[in-house]
Amino acid sequence: MYDFVVVGAGPAGSRFARRAADAGHDVLVLERGQVGTPLACSGHVSTDIWKFTPEGARDDLLQNEVYGARFHIDGPRSPEHPFYKDEVISNVIDRVGLDRTLARAAEDAGADLREGHSVSDVDEHGEYVDVTANTPDGTETFRGKMVVGCDGPVSRVRRELHLPEPGEKLQGVLGFTTDTHNGNFVDVHLTAPRFFAWRIPRGTAGVEYGLAAPPGENARELFDRFTADYGVETENFCAGMIPIGPARSVTAHRGFLIGDAAAQTKPFTGGGILYGMTAADHAVETVDPDDPATLADYERAWRGELKNEIRLGHWVRRAYSLPTPVQKVGLTAMEGEIGVHMDKPTSFFSTDHLRKLLSRSS
Repeated sequence: MYDFVVVGAGPAGSRFARRAADAGHDVLVLERGQVGTPLACSGHVSTDIWKFTPEGARDDLLQNEVYGARFHIDGPRSPEHPFYKDEVISNVIDRVGLDRTLARAAEDAGADLREGHSVSDVDEHGEYVDVTANTPDGTETFRGKMVVGCDGPVSRVRRELHLPEPGEKLQGVLGFTTDTHNGNFVDVHLTAPRFFAWRIPRGTAGVEYGLAAPPGENARELFDRFTADYGVETENFCAGMIPIGPARSVTAHRGFLIGDAAAQTKPFTGGGILYGMTAADHAVETVDPDDPATLADYERAWRGELKNEIRLGHWVRRAYSLPTPVQKVGLTAMEGEIGVHMDKPTSFFSTDHLRKLLSRSS
């Protein structure tokens, strides 16, 4: 019997597996396909990413360094409102490479990783949980003390454990060009309904174009219109759901969720890599596989760190839907040098950022 059966080898799942194995637990990781594929997530992350990766990963994964963002109320020819620092704000990374690097780290720590294992059933019992998967060799059932759902926004584990759904699921789409002369600023366009579209320079790896839209909107049609405005044709188109708003509970009797499965994401960008791995660390530090009562400690721990960021992130997102004249006035007033951390909306009230704002008005 394993201590933990982890379903999904994305960043959250692999981070949990690595830390849990390091702590001496027997860990099995089931990945339905090959680690890192298909791509369904942007590779634009804060520089905090390197706190969660093995030594040397930055040299292998870094594609570009970003110093700021240009916000546009309309398309690429509309006026830009720059927000920037005089130091690197964020990094663009090889997203597939990140998944594979984190999965290898989990294996190196002692976790048992099985690719091509698609989970079909989860049964909780008093002292254990059975996880059934379709494998290259047929159907197989694995037994563990706990099941850990790290299987994304459309989580099979969440459904099998009868846990509530996230508050909302956006439709995210991505595409890429091979243009390599693209600078160090991200472009953000407030043109997608209730969200935004983006252009991310990836250095010699090209340029990423993407957007997210709420249910009821045709995300592909909006994306085609957006890229046409830029005059580009993208390759390697991919799509996926982006969960927004954690449910009231992400724990069951002998199972719990981490990452996108738990909607541990930023409401104002949809990004969840850092939030998911942060929650994974809390899970390792709080959950005892022999004591289901410790799942309540996990709920308190991750919500204690992330709830204010998520709550304020919802307020930031509401600004995307303000009337155009209000957006224009707000962006014009706030543009310039910032002291904000891209993962922490609460940093808007930091001493560093308030000092930057005051220096503009003096």
